[in-house]
Amino acid sequence: MSEVLDAIKQICKEKGLSVEAVLGTIEQALAAAYRKDFGLKDQNIRVNFDPTTGKIKAFDVKTVVDYGPEEEEEEVAEKKEVKKDNKKKTSKKEKIEKIKLSNNPAAVEEEKKRFNPKYHLTLEDAKKIKKGAKIDEEIITELEVSAPFGRMAAQTAKQVIIQRLREAERDALLKEYKEKEGRIVSGIIQRREGRNFLIDLGKATAILPIEEQIKEEYYNSGQRIKVFIVSANQTFRGPEIIVSRTHPEIIRELFALEIPEINNKTMEIKAIAREAGARSKVAVISNQENLDPIGACIGQRGARIQTIIAELGGEKVDVVEYSEDQKVFITNALSPAKVLKIEINKKTKVAQVEVKDDQFSLAIGKGGRNVRLASNLTGWKIEIKEDSESKEKEKDKNSKEKEKKEVSKKEDKKEEKKKNKKKEKKE
Repeated sequence: MSEVLDAIKQICKEKGLSVEAVLGTIEQALAAAYRKDFGLKDQNIRVNFDPTTGKIKAFDVKTVVDYGPEEEEEEVAEKKEVKKDNKKKTSKKEKIEKIKLSNNPAAVEEEKKRFNPKYHLTLEDAKKIKKGAKIDEEIITELEVSAPFGRMAAQTAKQVIIQRLREAERDALLKEYKEKEGRIVSGIIQRREGRNFLIDLGKATAILPIEEQIKEEYYNSGQRIKVFIVSANQTFRGPEIIVSRTHPEIIRELFALEIPEINNKTMEIKAIAREAGARSKVAVISNQENLDPIGACIGQRGARIQTIIAELGGEKVDVVEYSEDQKVFITNALSPAKVLKIEINKKTKVAQVEVKDDQFSLAIGKGGRNVRLASNLTGWKIEIKEDSESKEKEKDKNSKEKEKKEVSKKEDKKEEKKKNKKKEKKE
C-alpha cells in the first residue's frame, strides 16, 4: 500500500469521511490543476487518480447531443433580438445557478441543453471519433500528462482540496445529524447567545432557541442535558442543528431509554400530551399478556418514572393505560380524578363527564391543566360537571343544616327569655 493511500485513510479517519469522497476531492483538485497548466478553453477535464501507484490520467469528456451551435443561434434569434449594449456577460454556470434560484426545474434543464462546445459534441463530430456514437453518450478522449504541474497549478489544487474537504466534512456532519432527527442526544451547554443557548454535541454545536426552552428551567455553562433534535439543515454558515427541551416526543425517547419494555416493543406509547415544565400525560398499552403497563413504567418504588421526571427538571408525568374503548380511555386520561359517568358524541367528538363534587377541582386541575391535557391526549373535547345527585344531596344537606341552625337559634332565644324572667322574679 502506498504512502498516498495511507495518508488518504488517515484523513478519512480524522474527518469522518469515506475514502471515495476524499479520492473524488483529489481528482477534482488535479483536474483544476491540469486545466490551469495544460487545459484548453473547450476541454471538459476529468482526472482519474490511482492512490496505490500515484499515477494520473486526464480525459476530455463530452456528451453527444442532436443539435449544434448553428441551430442554437437560429433558435435564439427567432425568440429574441440580440441587444448590443454593455450588459455584463454571465457564464453558463452562473446562468444555471440563477435559474436554480427561481425554483424552475424545467428552466434549469432547458439551460443545460443549450449547446456548449466545452461539454457537448454534435452527433456528426462524435461519429468521427467513435463510429457507433449515440445521443447522450459520453465521448471520453484521453489527454497527455507530459510534465509535472507548475507552482500555480499546485496552489490551485491545494485550494480545491481544502475547499472540497470542508464541504465533504460539512455534508458528512449534516447527514449524521439528519439521521438523528426525532431522537434525543446528550450535550453540554456552551454559552448563551442572545436569547438562545449553544449546545456542544461533540462533533457539532446545536442551537436551543428561546421557544424550545422550558420556562422554569435554568441553564448554566458546562451543564450536561439531554435535548431532542428537531431539525438539521445546511446553511451558508454550515450545518444548523436545532434542538428542543419542550418537544412532546422527548418524552417518548426518554421512556424508550429508561423502560426496556418500551424499547423492545413489549409495550407501546400510543399518545403524549405535554405542557412543558409543568405536566405531561402518557398513554401506554401492553402487547404482552399479564404485563401491567403502568407498573412497568413507574418501576419499583417509582425508580423508573423518577429518573424521567428528574431529566425533565421535575415536570410531573402521569402514565395512563390506553384503551380502544374511548369511554375507558377518557376516564383513564382524567386520572387521578375519579369519573362517575361519561357520555360521548362521536359526531362532535365531545365527551360529557360527571364527577363527584369533591373530585371536580381534581378533574379540572390547576388552571384547567388536567382536563386540557386529557383532551389533547384523547383527541376529545371534555366537559366536566358535578354529579346531579351529589348536587341534590349537597342542597338537602345544606338545607337541613340551615334548619338545624334556625331551630338552635330559636331554642337559644327561649332559654335566654327564661333566664331573664327568673332574674326579674328574684329582683
